[in-house]
Amino acid sequence: MPLRLPRRLLRWMILLSIVAAAGLAWQTKTAALAWYWFQTRAGVERWSEEGVWLPFYRVVVDGVPLDGIAYNASGLTFSSDTNTLFTVINGPPAVAELSTDGKVLRMIPIEGARDPEGITHVRGNVFVIADERDHKLYKVLIDDDTTQLDVRNLPYLGLSIDLSRNLGYEGVSWDDTNGRLFISKEKSPMRVLVVSGLPELFDGGPFQVKISEWKSPRASTLFMTDLSSLTFHEPTGNILLLSDESALIVEYTEEGTPVSVLPMWRGRHGLSQRVPQAEGLAIGPNGDIFVLSEPNLFYRFEREHPAKWAVGAQHRAGAGLE
Repeated sequence: MPLRLPRRLLRWMILLSIVAAAGLAWQTKTAALAWYWFQTRAGVERWSEEGVWLPFYRVVVDGVPLDGIAYNASGLTFSSDTNTLFTVINGPPAVAELSTDGKVLRMIPIEGARDPEGITHVRGNVFVIADERDHKLYKVLIDDDTTQLDVRNLPYLGLSIDLSRNLGYEGVSWDDTNGRLFISKEKSPMRVLVVSGLPELFDGGPFQVKISEWKSPRASTLFMTDLSSLTFHEPTGNILLLSDESALIVEYTEEGTPVSVLPMWRGRHGLSQRVPQAEGLAIGPNGDIFVLSEPNLFYRFEREHPAKWAVGAQHRAGAGLE
């Protein structure tokens, strides 16, 4: 004889199931993700040409370990001067230069930094490093002959906003066209700050730094649960936000309108496994997207259809890579 549950108990079980499902959807922002994904499809005709347009991307380097780096690689930036990538390591503090295939080219120890989590290339040999624990931004010089960095006596920009021990400013990205620095705060709350006036300061000009907040008009319903990094894409003027917890890359216009989404989940965009802890994001001039997963996994995504804004796009298309 089949077991029959009391009707009252059955109702409670159904109610608890609904509450649990709703809680899970809120925690993972599943409903919001589905809604935003639906919205982005309306802009496919425009943004597939004018934007980065993440649905066109497929992984070509899938979670390759960084040889010689065992722990704590975080943050990523592309230098067009060297055509290489740079990341920071917080234990022990160092900068690592990488090839676009994820090969470690060299390691540069950092003296005086406690928790470097973000790095961005400004121009030439000028970089900015973000120290999460100290809430400081350092301007450093890295050239072919650099073997060590020492930030102990360097001037810095401190950001004592929403202070938190280990939920501070992780991602940094330089907008050279407009001379601005974008900075992402992980959570509690999630923020993207914009610092302007730095080129004049870098060049020995007057102190005219301004700090503002970039915010999507729909920020209250962001489907990401944290912000681990970001990159400003100058050719399109759009911003790519990276979430470790949600395993997502999301493209926004500068006005805050969502454009496209790249879920870094198993089976999506050619990935063999979910990207476990995405902490670094960069994009090259030809449109390749690079992701670094802490502690030491490297990913590269290529655009299946070269964009008009991409450097070398015509060459790639002519070579049959379209």
